[in-house]
Amino acid sequence: MYKSFSMELAGRTLTVDIGRVAKQANGAALMHYGDTVVLSTATASEKPRDGIDFFPLSVEYEEKLYAVGKIPGGFNKREGKASENAILTSRVIDRPMRPLFPKDYRNDVTLNNMVMSVDPECSPELTAMIGSAIAVAISDIPFDGPCATTQVGLIDGEFVFNPNASQNAVSDLKLTVASTSEKVIMIEAGANEVKEDKMIEAIYAAHAINQQVIEFINNIVAECGKAKHEYTSCAVPEELFAAIKEIVPPAEMEEAVFTDEKQIREENMRQVTAKLEEAFADNEEWLAVLPDAIYQYQKKTVRKMILKDHKRPDGRELTQIRKLAAEVDIIPRVHGSAMFTRGQTQICNVCTLAPLSEAQKLDGLDVNETSKRYMHHYNFPAYSVGETKVSRGPGRREIGHGALAERALIPVLPSEEEFPYAIRTVSETFESNGSTSMASTCSSCMSLMAAGVPIKKMVAGISCGLVTGDTDDEYVLLTDIQGLEDFFGDMDFKVTGTEDGITAIQMDIKIHGLTRNIVEGAIARCREARMFIMDTCMKPAIAEPRKEVGEFAPKISQIQIDPAKIGDVVGQRGKVINTIIEQTGVKIDITDEGAVSVCGVDREQINAAVKIIETIVRDFEEGEIFEGKVISIKEFGAFIEFAPGKEGMVHISNISKERIKRVEDVLTLGDTVKVVCLGKDKMGRISFSMKDVK
Repeated sequence: MYKSFSMELAGRTLTVDIGRVAKQANGAALMHYGDTVVLSTATASEKPRDGIDFFPLSVEYEEKLYAVGKIPGGFNKREGKASENAILTSRVIDRPMRPLFPKDYRNDVTLNNMVMSVDPECSPELTAMIGSAIAVAISDIPFDGPCATTQVGLIDGEFVFNPNASQNAVSDLKLTVASTSEKVIMIEAGANEVKEDKMIEAIYAAHAINQQVIEFINNIVAECGKAKHEYTSCAVPEELFAAIKEIVPPAEMEEAVFTDEKQIREENMRQVTAKLEEAFADNEEWLAVLPDAIYQYQKKTVRKMILKDHKRPDGRELTQIRKLAAEVDIIPRVHGSAMFTRGQTQICNVCTLAPLSEAQKLDGLDVNETSKRYMHHYNFPAYSVGETKVSRGPGRREIGHGALAERALIPVLPSEEEFPYAIRTVSETFESNGSTSMASTCSSCMSLMAAGVPIKKMVAGISCGLVTGDTDDEYVLLTDIQGLEDFFGDMDFKVTGTEDGITAIQMDIKIHGLTRNIVEGAIARCREARMFIMDTCMKPAIAEPRKEVGEFAPKISQIQIDPAKIGDVVGQRGKVINTIIEQTGVKIDITDEGAVSVCGVDREQINAAVKIIETIVRDFEEGEIFEGKVISIKEFGAFIEFAPGKEGMVHISNISKERIKRVEDVLTLGDTVKVVCLGKDKMGRISFSMKDVK
């Protein structure tokens, strides 16, 4: 039966239609937020997937270009692979919802969000986040929700909730917060150096609004919700745990996992696994779940030692950062390079500069954002974790990590007017053992400075982990988590920033939310750590941006011309501008507003091209001297081209101080001569004299 529900959310009406479309899905919600329309559906398989030890959740965010009145580009004219924005939105939906499904649930679940109409006043991403939560909450899929999401902007020091596109463009904060009825479960932020206390205030202002949305969802569930279905639990049998502990006592497991060398720990665990496989060789049922049982045993061992004894696997103190190292200029001939090492996590970043014309063009649902000037790409090859796997291009994780480091550095980049370049940084993961995205932020910052990009301030990042006990007050925060602490812990709280504030946050958790004390503690811990990283590691390697771009980087000069004279510089069918490019070897970009960028490696050639353009667009004054080429000879004089597409005439009487009968007696086609401007003749042409040049 079709039912419709509405609430006022941040000054706009949110309407949810249940039972109107997609009735064969386990749960479906047709979302209307203003004129934004998103269909959110949730489906689950009837049986668990065999042979897996994880919850197979897939989240899709489909951008249909008809939603903004566009036809897709290219030959196919169909939507292709998901855009970067679609992938990042899918991740933001996935992260808060995944922990709310049962840990022993192995049925395939797909959350699909199809954007069908976009109102610039109402975010389709936010609509999809709320829609996914509603679709699962009303379905028969087991779920410990509902949850809700709110976006927060900061304009002139005031919070704006669920900001529209124009507000986002001027906001100092782009914060997304997801909550359950009790706790915060996800934080994602990009910020222009927002202070820690202001960020915390924004997070909990969003949390309060989330409670209104959760109440709204509960009302929908009360009227339309289905009973949750029974499922086959894939939990490890307790009797198997007991048998494992008889063969590998807790003390032996502690000895196996507690080492600061990842390779040694993995070898220890291989030996433990071999010992247990041999012991249970005759029990096929137990062998099938043994890997998951060993994982759980290892996890419980690590968590117990951290929580009860405050002992970390590598012996560090709770607030201690692993050994740091940083260096720049490790790759020759590139425009900028840097390497940052933290323990067994190592990132090399390479910076490339190019004209603004090489900025990335975007073809998505955001009609206000059509290009991206700064691009950060992150690569994670299998060898970085000692594995053998064929590279098939960046996955969602790589795209997410790259976007996080990109978001961290955007607030400190110079404006296009200050630094007229497109900028690409690429982070190559050489070695990984925890929080490569934060190492990527540090190496990217140093690489930009090494390339001569005049960033405003240094940016560093660090991750804070968490292990919780049975109560909200029983927890331990861990500075600079390594891989094992990430796998077995409850939180990966990444924060980047300058000395003056936060530039980005990304929080992943595996539990049902964080208390305010944990959030405040993690943010404070991350600030302390990033100050330490900048002062003791990054600044000694490179303290400030270089004053000039490197030898092999393109140099760019910018001038402003009268937009009415753009045609003079371009010429008919591009003849003039192509001649300038051919003569000087530079690249020239001109905007509709008359901003001209001249790019090349040779500064002399750039200056020559700039001089030509300035000559073409200037208003000529009597007495100015030019050098030009004879391009045409007539009975009455010669035409001199003094810049591509610009010519003037020397009358025969002004060629020589002596009287001549024929122009050819003095001049030949192709001659280079100096001339002085006499002004314009009766026909409006520039008139030159050779004989009056002093």
